[in-house]
Amino acid sequence: MTLLLGTRGSALAVAQASTVRDAIVSGGTACELTVVRTEGDVSGASLATIGGTGVFAGALRTSLREGGCDLVVHSLKDLPVEPAAGLVVAAVPARGDARDALCARDGLTLETLPAGARVGTGSPRRRAQLKDRRPDLEVVDLRGNVDTRLRRVRDGVLDAVVLSAAGLARLGRLDAVTELLPLESWPTAAGQGALAVEVREEDARPLTDPAVPATGVSAAIASLTDPLSQDASAAERLVLRRLEAGCIAPIGVSSRVGAAGAELWASVHRPGGGARLDRRRAVSYDDGTRAAVLRAAAEGLAADLLAAGAADLAPIGVSA
Repeated sequence: MTLLLGTRGSALAVAQASTVRDAIVSGGTACELTVVRTEGDVSGASLATIGGTGVFAGALRTSLREGGCDLVVHSLKDLPVEPAAGLVVAAVPARGDARDALCARDGLTLETLPAGARVGTGSPRRRAQLKDRRPDLEVVDLRGNVDTRLRRVRDGVLDAVVLSAAGLARLGRLDAVTELLPLESWPTAAGQGALAVEVREEDARPLTDPAVPATGVSAAIASLTDPLSQDASAAERLVLRRLEAGCIAPIGVSSRVGAAGAELWASVHRPGGGARLDRRRAVSYDDGTRAAVLRAAAEGLAADLLAAGAADLAPIGVSA
C-alpha cells in the first residue's frame, strides 16, 4: 500500500511535507505527495480579508475527508485552534526554530532600519509588533511565497520582510536573514516552527487505544511525534483557544519547554500597534505530569491576560 500525503503546492509546503514523507518511507511504508490547491494559494487578497491563515487548511481537510489523500501536513501555526470534525492531529514532529527572522537590505537590523523604511508582512501580529517597536516604519501588506517576498527586498521594492526562521531553514534560505528576533521580546504565532500531521479520526484510533491494532496510516506515523514539541505547541494553541483568538488576532504566544519545567508567555497587541499587554507563567513537573501542567499553565495565562484587559485591545472573547 502507498499512502498519499496531501500538501499545498508552494515550495515551502512541499519541503515540509517531504520531511514527513521521508520519515514515513524510512520507517518502511511507501508514501507519495499529492498537491492540493487551497483558496489561500489562489487568492491574492490579504489574509485578513479572506479569513486568515486558516484558509490554507480548508482544502487539505476536504481532500482528506473525501479520501483524496490519507494524511495531510500543515504548518501548525496556520491550523485553526478549534478541532475539525472527523479529523485529528495525530503527530507533531520535532519543532524547528520558532523565531521570526528579519531579512533586510544591506545587513540592516530592526533597530538600524532608517526611519520610513518599508517592511513587508502579511501577518497582523507582525504588523502590530513592528509598529509597537518602530512606529516610524511603513508596514506594507505582503503575500506570495518566500522567494517572491525576498525578491521584493533584492529588487528594492521593500527594505525588509519578516518571515518564519523555520520556513527559511527548510528552504535553505537562512543566508537572507539579517536578524533573528528573540522570542523573549518578540513571541511568535502559537505553534510556529512545528508541523502537524492530520488524519481521519478512525485512522488515529490505534494511537490512543491499545486494543486497536496499528495498521496503515497509524502504523506509518506512530513514531513521528516529538513529545516536547507536541506538548509545547499544544499549550501555546490552548492559550489562543481560551482567548477565542482567531487567525487574524495580533497575539504572540511562545514557550520554553524542558525536561523538568517550562515557561509560557504571550503578548496581546492592539490591531495595527499602539498598545501591548504581556503576561508569563513558569511551571515545573515530572515526565508523567508535563502535559497536564502545561495545559493548566495555558489556562492560567489566558485568564491572566483577560483579567488584565486583553479583550479591550484585540478582537477576542472568553471561551465557554
